[in-house]
Amino acid sequence: MISYLDFEKPVAALEERIAQLRNVNALHDVDVANEIGRLEAKSAELLASTYASLTPWQKTQVARHPQRPHFRDYVVHAFSDFMPLGGDRLYGDDLAIMGGFARLNGRRVMLIGHEKGHDTKTRIAHNFGMGKPEGYRKAIRLMQLASRFGLPVVTLVDTSGAFPGIEAEERGQAEAIARATEACLALEVPMVAAIVGEGGSGGAVALASANRVLMMEHAVYSVISPEGCASILWRTSEKAADAAQAMKVTAQHLKRDNVIDRIVKEPVGGAHRDPAVAARALGAAIGEELDLLAGQNGSQLVAAREARFLAIGG
Repeated sequence: MISYLDFEKPVAALEERIAQLRNVNALHDVDVANEIGRLEAKSAELLASTYASLTPWQKTQVARHPQRPHFRDYVVHAFSDFMPLGGDRLYGDDLAIMGGFARLNGRRVMLIGHEKGHDTKTRIAHNFGMGKPEGYRKAIRLMQLASRFGLPVVTLVDTSGAFPGIEAEERGQAEAIARATEACLALEVPMVAAIVGEGGSGGAVALASANRVLMMEHAVYSVISPEGCASILWRTSEKAADAAQAMKVTAQHLKRDNVIDRIVKEPVGGAHRDPAVAARALGAAIGEELDLLAGQNGSQLVAAREARFLAIGG
């Protein structure tokens, strides 16, 4: 069952009608194939037109969809031979940020990313994808391990932001994020980052300071959530839609401003409607970017990465 967002209600009504007709057909052997076909075509057309003109706030809702694929889904559908590695060797393991060795179309990589979870139990276990200091320090350890073995680093970013709790601050959250960003910039192996859902604040940048930054078509990437921005500027989160518009959080805006390098198309209706297709499309795009980076040596990769980020906003 697909969970429908508010702006998808007309599509939901059509698909509910289609389901009812199929049920009638199955129970009473009534030939309604033509009517079902007509409604299916109408539903597909409406879905395509709706997603072709989403507002920034609607895209934010899609990026947060409860059925949107997360790290584990991409591991299953786009990578193989994933070997998870845990712990920061300082405090503990953080399940909000996962990583390990993997293969992408036969190429060995170090895969790191945020995992939000899919139900109440797993969301709590993964802290809704909000990394703690030990998570970012684990990411640093895995990046350094990749560099030692000459493996490219691939990161999948999907977080509303780093965890803001007292215990995270006590363990050095800001320092851990800064060190992770520094580790990305200093890597002497190729690094490709992909914003697959939400790219929130420093919690996202800490894993996205890469040679190439990709973004799923309906993902969002910003320094603060629209609700947080609205609360600061207008003293109410009800202005979140206005904030999302002003902040230019969408992949289309960010590509025009050279904040990201490439937009990866999603299935019509969002990645949650066909996670396997979305994951394979992203895997193919990452593979192409790694092919382009393969001929550069360590110093060239570092220099190009630094130049890329220094040029943003210039």
